[in-house]
Amino acid sequence: MFLTKQLAPRKRIALIAHDHKKLDMVQWAVHNGQTLSKHELFATGTTGKLVEEALDRPVRKFLSGPLGGDQQIGSLIATGDLDIVIFFWDPMEAQPHDTDIKALLRLCAVWNIPMACDRASADFIITSPFMNEAYEAIIPDYGGYLRRDVSANS
Repeated sequence: MFLTKQLAPRKRIALIAHDHKKLDMVQWAVHNGQTLSKHELFATGTTGKLVEEALDRPVRKFLSGPLGGDQQIGSLIATGDLDIVIFFWDPMEAQPHDTDIKALLRLCAVWNIPMACDRASADFIITSPFMNEAYEAIIPDYGGYLRRDVSANS
């Protein structure tokens, strides 16, 4: 069984970028500034500061990713308070907070949140006709999972 959640035309978008991808994120945000101006932006620490300066508009900033910002974004996903995640991660660089990153990616999959991990995917998401209109997102119903008898597996 599935549940649905209505996404408003004004989306809540999280922007995250690893150190070697921050310039890519800023360039992408500037290129899409007109579209992004119609939405509410959230970001981890430095990425948020750089995007805010480049776009000259407010971005709700959290801690740096390694200091808990990824988990703060993950919390918003779990509570249904984010609609899209744009996460330019660096596949060529080991990250000290790799488990946090995997948890964030997992939460996007669990809650059916559109997520882009590179510029091409971000371009496809931001140019989607759903970007500027209401959208009925399907959310898996985890009621059965929550009601399971864990004592039988002990």
